[in-house]
Amino acid sequence: MPAGPLPHEEIEDRLRELPGWAFEADRLTRTYRLAGHFAAAAMVVHIARVQEELNHHSDLTLGYDSVSLSVHTHDAGGAVTERDFALAAHVEALADAHGAS
Repeated sequence: MPAGPLPHEEIEDRLRELPGWAFEADRLTRTYRLAGHFAAAAMVVHIARVQEELNHHSDLTLGYDSVSLSVHTHDAGGAVTERDFALAAHVEALADAHGAS
């Protein structure tokens, strides 16, 4: 059974627990800055592994010294769900280890 869409008010409330994350174009978004390209690429690989473990995937963009995520739940018609917040929290937990800000 797919996860249900979260109300806009709940999304805004929960974003307070995830500094740097935003709700834009019906998605949770975040861009991290890193020391350089190798550090950014390493973080992308780490995020990809977490996404596989959760069986929930974001749009993930690698820049020279940045990593950007955009996440929503396809099974919920492209809405933001609990699964998106779970993925965001996992990414936040690993960001410090990569020196991301």
